[in-house]
Amino acid sequence: MNLSDIRPPKGQTHAKKRIGRGMGSGHGKTSARGHKGQHAGTGFSQKRGFEGGQMPLHRRLPKRGFTNIFKKQYAIVNLGRLEKLDGDTFNADTLIAAGLIHKVKDGLKVLGTGQLTRAITVEAHLFSKSAVEKIEKAGGKALVIGAEQK
Repeated sequence: MNLSDIRPPKGQTHAKKRIGRGMGSGHGKTSARGHKGQHAGTGFSQKRGFEGGQMPLHRRLPKRGFTNIFKKQYAIVNLGRLEKLDGDTFNADTLIAAGLIHKVKDGLKVLGTGQLTRAITVEAHLFSKSAVEKIEKAGGKALVIGAEQK
């Protein structure tokens, strides 16, 4: 048995409708487009979502909210992930090398999820309150990177 021997079950596939191939084909003359009308002309195309003149669904539904174009996107790291890494000093470059984050974006933010059992030094643009508490309780330092060093 070869891949070239495999065929779909009988009756599953249908031959493509070949239009404009003469009167004997049953799809000659107007090529299955009918007489006159919006769809009959050459070069006919319709916009996505067009509903024949009826108010389209995307215009009937209410719009909600907005997109803040000034929103900052931070690379986020949890303390529990830092606990598992080797070393005692962490910054954006070491976290990228370790594969914890891919891009710094608008800055690095450290969150307090997870437990910390050893003293570590972390350099980041932002820290949550719980992250700072846990780092200092374990005897480490949370250093905030200034805005000019982004």
